[in-house]
Amino acid sequence: MTAFTLIVPGALDQFTGGYLFDRHVVDGLRANGRAVAVIELPGEFPGADETASAAAAAALAGLPSGHTVVIDGLALPAFTECLDAHTGRLSIVAFVHHPLSLETGLSAHAAQVYALIERRLWPMMRGLLCPSSHTAAAIIATGVPADRVRVTPPGTRVPAAAATEALQPVASRPLQLLAVGTVTQRKGHLQLIEALSRLQELDWHLTCIGSLTRDPSCARALRDAIRVHGLDRRVTLAGEVSAQHLDAAYREADVFALASHHEGYGMVYAEALAFHLPIVATSAGAIPATVAADTALLVGPGDILALREALRQVLTDVALRQRLAAGAARAAQDLSDWPTAVHRWARALDGLTGGLADGLADGPTDGLTA
Repeated sequence: MTAFTLIVPGALDQFTGGYLFDRHVVDGLRANGRAVAVIELPGEFPGADETASAAAAAALAGLPSGHTVVIDGLALPAFTECLDAHTGRLSIVAFVHHPLSLETGLSAHAAQVYALIERRLWPMMRGLLCPSSHTAAAIIATGVPADRVRVTPPGTRVPAAAATEALQPVASRPLQLLAVGTVTQRKGHLQLIEALSRLQELDWHLTCIGSLTRDPSCARALRDAIRVHGLDRRVTLAGEVSAQHLDAAYREADVFALASHHEGYGMVYAEALAFHLPIVATSAGAIPATVAADTALLVGPGDILALREALRQVLTDVALRQRLAAGAARAAQDLSDWPTAVHRWARALDGLTGGLADGLADGPTDGLTA
């Protein structure tokens, strides 16, 4: 089986969808006997300060000729000055979770800079791996040939059967809303709070699970909005939690709600489906492809009035919640588990680099599928 090195920005054990995907790939392939090395780059990302750029150059220079390298897309700006010096001797693939230029909250200038970096570096790659057809289309639209792009969706944690059983309604218990995602502008927590602030006559409680430290200014703005709207007792900011606590939160929830401005795939939406939760979300990015129409109410990103009405519907209509939950249960049957997803990811990598991994080369690898 062909060995490779995965290069990630910062520590691999961070709790975001991209890092979780990376970690499942590393752990899953190592468990199957494949040699996978990991280089964790120091410095600031995605801005790529001098420390990050120097570490990126050193990482590539230290790898032997002919070696396969996978660079997490979040780290790509650090390779702006050094990548072209190594494309002839290394087999380099990018793992693009979503284009950096589509990150919410960027200035027009910053978005343009990231777009230019990606347009310059992507064509230098042996190929690109991405989690959804939506992200693949964005890459191909820049001129990268379609036969050098592979779609490899992430897996979904499969909960125990008992964990998907809905809790019995309790008359005195508010309806439990759950949002899972790092508190950044892209995840739309502020829009969710704004919509819910206009539904205070209804009996609900929102729990937000996800890092409050990756974007401190966004977390401060979220806390301020909760305070200004008088929602301190109705919104819990839980921060990062263990997998066990996360599973418990999914099981206790009545509705999953998140107002993302963009998603390259949306792993937490798939997790909500796995727990048979009705979903209120936006139609941004790859969400409609992840979340089927009979599982969710989708509104335009940033449309707070539409979001408020969708939340009102799902909070007040028991039959609607039951229909959406039934749709989620059906959709959950089509979700891949992590071993399957990692198998497909490795097969896609080998298809791009010409590697032959035992048991991983079966089936087609051309075009946009893994």
